[in-house]
Amino acid sequence: MPEFVPAPVRIEAAGQPPKRIEEFTGRASTGAGHVSVARMVSPEGWSEPGQRPEFEEITLVLRGLVRVEHAHGVLEARAGQSVIARPGEWVRYSTPGAGGAEYISVCLPAFSPQAVHRDGASG
Repeated sequence: MPEFVPAPVRIEAAGQPPKRIEEFTGRASTGAGHVSVARMVSPEGWSEPGQRPEFEEITLVLRGLVRVEHAHGVLEARAGQSVIARPGEWVRYSTPGAGGAEYISVCLPAFSPQAVHRDGASG
């Protein structure tokens, strides 16, 4: 039977200034461990620490610009474009453009704080 998700779960985001994360499926919202799907609404100037996650992350930009720094350079994705970061790759996300950005993040397996491995985090 299909599962109806009436509203996403708000999740606290890393980085500054604060961005809004709304998870539609994943560990926090539905208990799904195999995939997470979240909408991000990120202000102009937002950035977060670098990370080396255990999961694949697909970032689909709906509005604005998402900058993805990686070990070999920088990618900038705009509305209608996407970036795929593979497990174990170092990446750092930011939204430097005027007006910020809105994007969808799909993580396989699902995002978890234990699997993201942010720079400077203990454990």
